[in-house]
Amino acid sequence: MRIAIGSDHAGFRYKEMFKAHLTALGHEVKDFGTDSEQPVDYPLFCRPVALAVASGDTERGIVIGGSGNGEAMVANRVKGVRAALCWNLESAQLGRHHNDANVLSVGERMVSEQLAIQILDAWLNTPFDGGRHQRRIDEIDAV
Repeated sequence: MRIAIGSDHAGFRYKEMFKAHLTALGHEVKDFGTDSEQPVDYPLFCRPVALAVASGDTERGIVIGGSGNGEAMVANRVKGVRAALCWNLESAQLGRHHNDANVLSVGERMVSEQLAIQILDAWLNTPFDGGRHQRRIDEIDAV
């Protein structure tokens, strides 16, 4: 799968950890930055991830910050993006299964490294259930 990824300074460590994990799993990762823990504004790195997903350049995207809240908000402003802010396995599974989340948002300050990888794997491996939810998602994307 081709996956876009971006973070601000507060999510930089997890971005690098996620990139290594995704690459080891055989995914192609497109990194939109940042490239250090020097303070930056998260929209500069999260919006390009969302645009890559919305345009079809990548199949999914990941945005990471301190809490993940602002990153999810920025991503969700892009038509066609459904970003899920995930803090445990259930939120990641439900984000995919019921909401077809095509962008994952994680807060580096909110979850441990081990849990972050588990959240990532759950989000990658949980299928969308389609069915009754698909019509609603298509309606929302059309707005």
